[in-house]
Amino acid sequence: MTYEIQVAGLKRHLPLCPISDTLMIGAFVIFGDVELTCACARDLLKLAPEFDYMVAPEAKAIPLIHEMARQSGRNEYFLVRKKKKAYMDGVFEAVDRSITTEGEQKLYMDGADAKKMKGKRILILDDVISTGGSLAAVENLVEQAGGNVVGRMAILAEGDAAKRDDILFLEKLPLFDAQGKPLQ
Repeated sequence: MTYEIQVAGLKRHLPLCPISDTLMIGAFVIFGDVELTCACARDLLKLAPEFDYMVAPEAKAIPLIHEMARQSGRNEYFLVRKKKKAYMDGVFEAVDRSITTEGEQKLYMDGADAKKMKGKRILILDDVISTGGSLAAVENLVEQAGGNVVGRMAILAEGDAAKRDDILFLEKLPLFDAQGKPLQ
């Protein structure tokens, strides 16, 4: 089963993936889809408030943030990591509860990135916002770093996230019942 979506002027067919006995999601993955990544970055930049830096959680938002940085002429962006790396120093951490990850996971920000964010206007990006767990964790890290969140953006807002007025997004993505029917 697939769901057809049109985003940034492009049509894609998303495979429906069960996450429980009664619920499925449309799998939106921009990895490897250069045309879609570039188009979404272009359209999100048109909506973006003024910002100094962008930050995104790894991993599916990486192509998006990279392309948005390239198109906007920015030479730097920050990633929040799922695991601490040996090169990270003065690490900040926050808990993430995501619809696509079983249980909870921690997200980590490098202290060097945090120093650059202090007092700066920060734009948080993700590919899809659903429950808002990843978004909240990234926002928590930005606040710990002393950054000022000026915007929250995603390509798609899934389920109830589409009703939020604190995020900017390009299209709505419904959740689906076990038979693949969109939930309202």
